[in-house]
Amino acid sequence: MNEQSPSMKKRKLYDPAAPNASTGLINGESSNVLNWDDTRFSWAYPMYKNMLANFWTPFEINMSSDIRQYEALPPHEKEAFNKIIGLLAFLDSIQTDYSQHVAGYLTDSSLSALMTVLSFQEVVHNQSYSYVLSSVTDKKTQDEIFEYWKHDEVLRERNDFIAQGYEAFIQDPSPQTFLESIVYDVVLEGLNFYSGFSFFYNLARNGKMVSTSTMINYINRDEQLHVHLFARIFKELLTEYPELNTDRNHRFVQDTFKKAADLEIGWARYLFRTPVEGINLDDLEQYIRFMANKRVNELGVERPFEGHRKNPMRWIKIYEDVNSGKTDFFEQKSRQYTKVGADNGFDDL
Repeated sequence: MNEQSPSMKKRKLYDPAAPNASTGLINGESSNVLNWDDTRFSWAYPMYKNMLANFWTPFEINMSSDIRQYEALPPHEKEAFNKIIGLLAFLDSIQTDYSQHVAGYLTDSSLSALMTVLSFQEVVHNQSYSYVLSSVTDKKTQDEIFEYWKHDEVLRERNDFIAQGYEAFIQDPSPQTFLESIVYDVVLEGLNFYSGFSFFYNLARNGKMVSTSTMINYINRDEQLHVHLFARIFKELLTEYPELNTDRNHRFVQDTFKKAADLEIGWARYLFRTPVEGINLDDLEQYIRFMANKRVNELGVERPFEGHRKNPMRWIKIYEDVNSGKTDFFEQKSRQYTKVGADNGFDDL
């Protein structure tokens, strides 16, 4: 779209003449000194505490059972496993870089801090993929998997869709391109992972690769918070720049998610062209449209797909929920994490 709109200025390193609490989301004034008791956005500190409560590292996960099971996977499941890891590695790599670019333009130091935590979590996610692969396969195969995104045409198409949306903002930062990039971000973190997540959760419910699925589960939890953060920023941007709250931009959100859902469905049908026990492709297609509707609704825009208000793959919910404060069913050890619920804006999934 790239409608004409003001450029965005980077946050100053420090500004003694400005208040600690910023005067705007972007293009405002701020001393750049972080005082969590003096910030523009009341939701920033609770978000920070939630993100810290999610802290984990891959080394917590014992991979011994997965090492044995990986070689026993049928060839089509092993191929899907490898290609999904290759996808996730690409997406989280560019997400790390994108979030750092965003941080430089957010006037409020608390939001910049949240982006720093988010970037760190994406680095941990990438470390996780290396940790999984170095556990279950040799270095040559690991290197090949990390090259998939360059050569696999289906994977490349869906990755380029996101990367080009980010690049438009990076090359020409303005409120309009920033808004568009946030939509691509919510696609990446809130939709593009989900056919892959379903594959790992399906392996787990069949008693396979449970440790990898546990790690994916923790990543899934982080991504939920990331979506919540960017949805907040999206809405604040529309409040501060009401000229962006147009029918055209609402259509942009809807059309982008329609295209993203089509790409995700095509990716799923490509991955699972040899049927995987427990995954019904029609259900997965409906699930992807359900998730697209859910994410667009979180951005405050009318859902793009008629119907699709209920999750057709309800079995996934238990695999996504590690926030109950009870014993983690994957590893049977205590995981006292902050519960995600109605009080901080999540529903259904």
